[in-house]
Amino acid sequence: MELLWLLLLLLMASSTSSRSEMKAGEVIRRSQFPEDFFFGTASSAYQYEGAVREGGRGPSIWDTFTHNHPEKIANGSNGDIAIDSYHRYKEDVGIMKGLGLNAYRFSVSWPRILPNGKLSGGVNLEGIKYYNNLIDELISKGVEPFVTLFHWDSPQALEQQYGGFLSNLIVEDFRDYADICFREFGDRVKYWITFNEPWSFSIGGYSNGILAPGRCSSQGKSGCSKGDSGREPYIVAHNQLLAHAAVVQIYREKYQGGQKGKIGIAIVSNWMIPYEDSKEDKHATKRALDFMYGWFMDPLTKGDYPVSMRTLVGNRLPRFTKEQSKAINGSFDFIGLNYYTARYIQGTKQDSNSHKSYSTDSLTNERGNHSRTLFSVLQLIELLC
Repeated sequence: MELLWLLLLLLMASSTSSRSEMKAGEVIRRSQFPEDFFFGTASSAYQYEGAVREGGRGPSIWDTFTHNHPEKIANGSNGDIAIDSYHRYKEDVGIMKGLGLNAYRFSVSWPRILPNGKLSGGVNLEGIKYYNNLIDELISKGVEPFVTLFHWDSPQALEQQYGGFLSNLIVEDFRDYADICFREFGDRVKYWITFNEPWSFSIGGYSNGILAPGRCSSQGKSGCSKGDSGREPYIVAHNQLLAHAAVVQIYREKYQGGQKGKIGIAIVSNWMIPYEDSKEDKHATKRALDFMYGWFMDPLTKGDYPVSMRTLVGNRLPRFTKEQSKAINGSFDFIGLNYYTARYIQGTKQDSNSHKSYSTDSLTNERGNHSRTLFSVLQLIELLC
């Protein structure tokens, strides 16, 4: 299980100030951290729950993707059973308690709450009951629930009806779904994450096609039958940001005052390092960060996309209205950061003959190795803090 994203980074950041005072081999003890510090673990609904045809759940795009394209899964598996957390959640929570953890970030399955994706299709009370039971079990064992509303498993019904996150119609349906979650669980859930890694969903699902719904341009050896890698990732990211802002607005207006919770989003980014100490590679590194980190952080903190994206992507990049920009800017109480690795970046030249694609728009080339050693997580934190 993965440690809890930004909280892990905060743990390391809090350790950097005293690293020089610590002796080699000295063990970091929990007592060195504040009493209200969270040590947690995390999961996502499709990877953990299983029971995809039980409890009134409707199909998600991941059910369709894994069954129609098992060749795109490393071992051809699917989430039909997964680790069966739907039936064994009490065991899972017991393990967390035994490990001394006090936080658990899990995602709610949208089609388990709204099997048809829409409020008009009916609310699944069995799904509500399952998450109520899970939340109550966590709290009874002293584990704080952190709830993610979307971890990539959108309802298949909406994918078939209007293309899922390719349509801005998804904003209203996502808002209705979130409203139900706030109403049913918000008396006990005090930390909400609207989207987990919107970059990963946009790129994996609509640029290279390795994640559901598996769309990308058909050029090369993509294995995609439908998609447009030069337009769709930007549309999907845009609609996720609009949906995020709409959900934060409804939470703040209807629930936050009474429930006293906090709401945010979890983004992802690699750390980027110039491959060579050249002006070209330094500029390319900034662009690479813009196209991953800035793509979401800039709208959240400034109300618009990075200048480099607006310049290089042009009219393929959707634009925010003044009202949308105002709604998105500052639409968080916290921002989670999932960090996995670092990459060396080289600048590349624009090829007028190449097909437009997110992977080439930033005019960068990502390298995973070099004669030098990649930065450590602690070095990343020192640069960010």
